[in-house]
Amino acid sequence: MSTAQRAAGGTADYLDQRTGVGLAVKSFARKIFPDHWSFMLGEIALYSFVVLIISGVFLTMFFVPSMGLITYQGAPASMNGLEMSEAFASTLHLSFDVTGGLLMRQIHHWAALVFMAAIVTHMMRVFFTGAFRKPRELNWVVGFVLMILGLAAGFTGYSLPDDVLSGNGLRITDGVVRAIPVLGSYMSFMIFGGEFPGEHIIPRLFTLHILVIPALILALVGLHLFMVVLHKHTHFPGPGRTEHNVVGFPLFPVYVAKAGGFFFIVFGVLALMGGTLSINPVWNYGPYDPSPVTAGAQPDWYMLFLEGALRLMPGAGMEPVIAGYTLSLNVIIPAMIIPGILFTALALYPFIEAFATGDKREHHLLDRPRNVPTRTAVGVAILTAFFVLILAGSNDIIATHFALSLNDISRFLRVMIFVAPILAFWITKRICLGLQRKDRELVLHGHETGRIVRFSHGEYIEVHKPLDEYERWLRVQHVPQRPLELLPAEDERGVRRKGYRRDAVRARVSRFFFEDRVEPVTPMELAAAHSHGDHDAIGSTTEGHQTPEISSGPERQVGQQVAEPAGGASGSRPGRSADAQDH
Repeated sequence: MSTAQRAAGGTADYLDQRTGVGLAVKSFARKIFPDHWSFMLGEIALYSFVVLIISGVFLTMFFVPSMGLITYQGAPASMNGLEMSEAFASTLHLSFDVTGGLLMRQIHHWAALVFMAAIVTHMMRVFFTGAFRKPRELNWVVGFVLMILGLAAGFTGYSLPDDVLSGNGLRITDGVVRAIPVLGSYMSFMIFGGEFPGEHIIPRLFTLHILVIPALILALVGLHLFMVVLHKHTHFPGPGRTEHNVVGFPLFPVYVAKAGGFFFIVFGVLALMGGTLSINPVWNYGPYDPSPVTAGAQPDWYMLFLEGALRLMPGAGMEPVIAGYTLSLNVIIPAMIIPGILFTALALYPFIEAFATGDKREHHLLDRPRNVPTRTAVGVAILTAFFVLILAGSNDIIATHFALSLNDISRFLRVMIFVAPILAFWITKRICLGLQRKDRELVLHGHETGRIVRFSHGEYIEVHKPLDEYERWLRVQHVPQRPLELLPAEDERGVRRKGYRRDAVRARVSRFFFEDRVEPVTPMELAAAHSHGDHDAIGSTTEGHQTPEISSGPERQVGQQVAEPAGGASGSRPGRSADAQDH
């Protein structure tokens, strides 16, 4: 044994005897993590945050969080002799005089953009695959709060240089705060330390940006990872994968090596972006001055939705005076109500879906998005609404680059903010149902081969290639959800049933989610298809299933109690799991 090995072993033994860490490391090292590329989205967010911390420590050593005015002397020549805040002057000093300062600034900024992009994409993966279901509802809320903290971290950091662009963002913030009825002006004075812009906002943002928000993010990241380990990782359906196991690689040594290598890949990509792609060149904008107003002033992409909402809202007739107070609806609606509705729906969605399904089981197998068409359509509709708002936040850029009328673009997007999400919902749901129909056809008849065979009696058929066991199982393994059913308002003695209104609401929500669906192929249907030949259509019915592929609510019997869907939420259909394996 070498000297280094003896030293490492002695150190480990010393720590184990005094902390008992050996048992924790041993059990944690045996944790199994599934191997799928989409699970790396969360890792990208984590590694980007690590890069943010590393680069942020460097920047903190040179940045001066002060709004005190000085006359700048230094590079670049265009800024020489201008009066500016110490915050802006230190940003210029970082960019032009500190060795590696501009590189670190740009790595930090790109890492912030990638951090938010990875969080949003990771949440999309969790949403569309149903990874938020029991027992992970609280972890979804933790992830949602992390996204909000990421927005706050980005906004506070973006505002620190005190340039024209960040100053305009703070001015918008001041306007939004002042729009709050009764308390708005007092809250603005409290935030800015007086009339905008005051002299305290940059130091306060600096404290939030480097201390409060990172501490909260670190705490919630730790909680998020703890819940992942506690609940075990979800995995996609596949051979040997059930609700009661995890198929993958152990944390040590396989996953540690892969995760470590992936960290350096993320770090290298961010360093390459910071070294080659210019971002936020504050010397082109100059120090903040409230008088210049320019086109092409957009915040970072993750705040564009708020900018777009403000731009879309008409101003005329939207400021009624009530009891002597002006109610600025042209700011309250786009800056508070619309984002509030979208974010609240996103945060509460796991609980809404659980209410609709009555599902109390634990879920560790992920859904294929096509098999939950309403959820997938809702997610696409919410994303479409955000996308329209992002386009609205760039309406001036679109107008100048494509030689279009700014007013026409705004009017078009005002219509699309209502129409586009509805269209996206309908189209997405139709696509999902169509893909489910395709799965049924493939399971019943197999893949088309293009080979035509003629029988002795003259009939021509196309020969289909049957699915292998794994592909067939993948397309039929899911348990279909059906709408919950409702008892009558009164019992057999004519007494109004307690809780009827709540059950009625729950039944309506359930019908919205599950009224239109495509049932997976049952073993009896598959046997009938094979008995008739691969080319024949199936017209027979099986117990508990209607002949049409899409079952609708009116076909359900009314007058039964709101309960778990038959064979759905509370348990599998009799023989369903085994039947799916037999396929």
